Amino acid sequence: MYIMKEFILIFRHENANGKVSPEQMQHWMKQQAEWVAGIAAQNKFIGGTGLLFDDARVVDHNKLVTNGPFGGIKETLGGYITVRAESSDEAAEFAKGSPVLQGEGNTVEVRQIISH
Repeated sequence: MYIMKEFILIFRHENANGKVSPEQMQHWMKQQAEWVAGIAAQNKFIGGTGLLFDDARVVDHNKLVTNGPFGGIKETLGGYITVRAESSDEAAEFAKGSPVLQGEGNTVEVRQIISH
């Protein structure tokens, strides 16, 4: 029996502090939910969530805790989903449909999850 691989699709957003209206954000979130529903309809959606940009912390190798993510960085991590796919190419095809890509400079990183 063939077991599908699992992949994480990581959504990276250009840092657009204050540049997106609440109405536009609502519209994008609706599109994202519809896109995820399409993957779920194929029984290939595992899970995922969005991430808040405020009240984040970064812990470095010296165990120093600082506030983050930082406004000076180009991209921020906006969320992720995990999917089942036969290959990284199939997972990348899912990624191509993400509404996140409507934002200039936004990306979706596709990585295979190590199974134990």
